[in-house]
Amino acid sequence: MVTTTGGRLELPRRRSVTASGLLLTAVVVSGCAGTPSTGNTQTAPEVTAGQTAAPADLLDFTARTVTGATFDGRRLAGKPVVLWFWSPWCATCRAQAGWVSALADKYAGQVSVVGVGGLDESAAVRDYGATLRGFPQLDDAKGKIWTRFGVVVQSSYVVLDAAGRVQHQGYLDSDELDRRVAQLVG
Repeated sequence: MVTTTGGRLELPRRRSVTASGLLLTAVVVSGCAGTPSTGNTQTAPEVTAGQTAAPADLLDFTARTVTGATFDGRRLAGKPVVLWFWSPWCATCRAQAGWVSALADKYAGQVSVVGVGGLDESAAVRDYGATLRGFPQLDDAKGKIWTRFGVVVQSSYVVLDAAGRVQHQGYLDSDELDRRVAQLVG
């Protein structure tokens, strides 16, 4: 019930708490829905699950790691691959880092896990990427790899089978990511 006091409208306390709770939930669920610090965004065609692109096509790219080394995507061919697309300013991505690292350790030698940092300046990507351990981190500030795989939002994964076919593209929680990778290594 809405009441007035001295010409002001007052909502019942319970409704304002509920509205506040809904607003907080929307902010938390959106995770990293903010804009990157540079406004650098990418658009790309969508890559769909079951895509039949051969590893020679989809994985035929080179990039720089956050340490400046050259990375050849063709070396990923022949076994399942998890590409984790992150941004340095993304709170969800930062939360994912630990369990992506644990996944890389769990499936070492069976699955290639590669982080692909973007949607920010190279310096920011390199700075945050240098703190991540256990699997390669690529500096894709220009978005070439993001575009190649049709990724347009951070905290996303592209999961490829050993034949190089896309099995998933998008967000996954840690349990679902582990389940999908376990299926690939069978």
